[in-house]
Parts: sequence; structure tokens; C-alpha cells
Amino acid sequence: MADDEETAKWDPVFTRQFKNLVGPLVQKYFRAEVNGLSALPSSGGALVVSNHSGGVLTPDVLIFAPAFYDAFGYDRPLYILAHYGVLMGPLGAVFSRAGGIEASRENAAKALHSGGVVLVFPGGDYDAFRPTRTANTIDFQGRTGYVRTALATDVPIVPVVSIGGQEAQLFLARGDRVAKRLGLHRIRLKALPLTFGVPFGLTTVLPPNLPLPTKIVMEVQQPIDVRARFGDDPDVDEVDAYVRGVMQAALDRLASKRRFPVLG
Repeated sequence: MADDEETAKWDPVFTRQFKNLVGPLVQKYFRAEVNGLSALPSSGGALVVSNHSGGVLTPDVLIFAPAFYDAFGYDRPLYILAHYGVLMGPLGAVFSRAGGIEASRENAAKALHSGGVVLVFPGGDYDAFRPTRTANTIDFQGRTGYVRTALATDVPIVPVVSIGGQEAQLFLARGDRVAKRLGLHRIRLKALPLTFGVPFGLTTVLPPNLPLPTKIVMEVQQPIDVRARFGDDPDVDEVDAYVRGVMQAALDRLASKRRFPVLG
């Protein structure tokens, strides 16, 4: 349910402190780059749509958010749509104060109407646990709710692509069939991955292996004004295909520049 409490939990003072503490550590560990932030609209709502990488300990938000605030300051919040389990966990209160809100169209619309920027990973855990062999494939599992949210709130879609995160460990299998058989879809979990890494070797979600210091590069693409490009009554699937096509082309270009796994 959307209400003022979800967006009101964002604390700019706390966010600045958290960013200054954690941001440099994450940036140095992953030698992270976020390029093209000038493409983001300088004011008003925008829906940032990104692929999701790295499994349980995904660094996507901890890389993108510090770069966003360095570029735009703290007058406009960055909200991150998250699985409710993340917000219920031991660090849920911390994440909420730093802009995390439960993933729903209602909450996204509330945040966008307030003038905030919303970061969404449409592929969710299905994307974050994709096998390393398909690391450079954009696949949202047919999820198109982000397009409907952009249309309902009349904000641009800003695609972002990330490369390198799926090299943080070896993702062997997504485990989506196993997850379905175990009924995990009832709690909105679509994957039960099999991974190999350090220090636990072969494991599933728990215990999580520590990520290798793989070089991660994120790149912001040009905003997409959906109605300007597709008309007043756009076909949602057509828009989704276009957005994913833009992202796939950008990811292919970044992949062609990457010389070695982990090293970048």
C-alpha cells in the first residue's frame, strides 16, 4: 500500500553520512565507474531502469546512489524499489532511511509524483541470479510494470546498464524451476541459485559467498519520453522491447571493451 510514510522515511542527512561512509569503500573495491549521469533530467521525476547483478550481495545500488548524489546533491531523493524482504531484514531501517521503498506501482507513483528519481530493477532476483554465461543478456522475465508506471506518472524512462557484477562469483544456475517447486514464488522469490565462490565454494543463497573485486561499470542512457516516441496510447510490450533493445545494445558495446573477467 502506498502512503506518505514510505517516501517520508528518506533522510537526506543520514543518506549523506551513509554515502560518505560506504560509497568510497564500494567504489574502490569494485573500481566502479558510473558514466553518463548528465543524461538524467536535472529536475522532476524520472524512472531509472537497470539490469541487476551480483546475487545476494548485489552492489548495484551502492555504486549508483553515491554517484547520483555526487552529481545532483540531496535536494531530490533517489528512491530504490526493493523486495519487501529486504526492508524487513536487519538492515531494513537503514535501507529505508537511505531511500529504499517496497516495490509496488503505488509506491513508485507516489515517489515519482513527489519529484523523486526512482531506481527499479525489473528483472529482480531472476536477473540478479542469472548464470554467468548469460551475464551480458538483458532479461526482465517479461515484466513490464515499469512501463505502465512511467505512463501512469508521465515521467521519462532512463535506461541504465551495468557490467561486471555477474563476475563477482560463478553463477552456475538460476534455480528458477527449483524455486517454483518449493513454492518460493508465493513470497515473490523467483530463483534459488547455485553458485561457486569464496569462501564457501558451492552454495545457494545462504551462506553467501563474498564477491570478488570485479570491475563494475554502469552507464546511463538517454531518457525515453514514451508518449513522444510511441504516441498517446503506446503498446506496453512494444515499449518494453524498445527499452530492452537500447539496453542490450549498450551492454554489448560495454562487453566488447571488456578484456578479461573480473579485471575488466
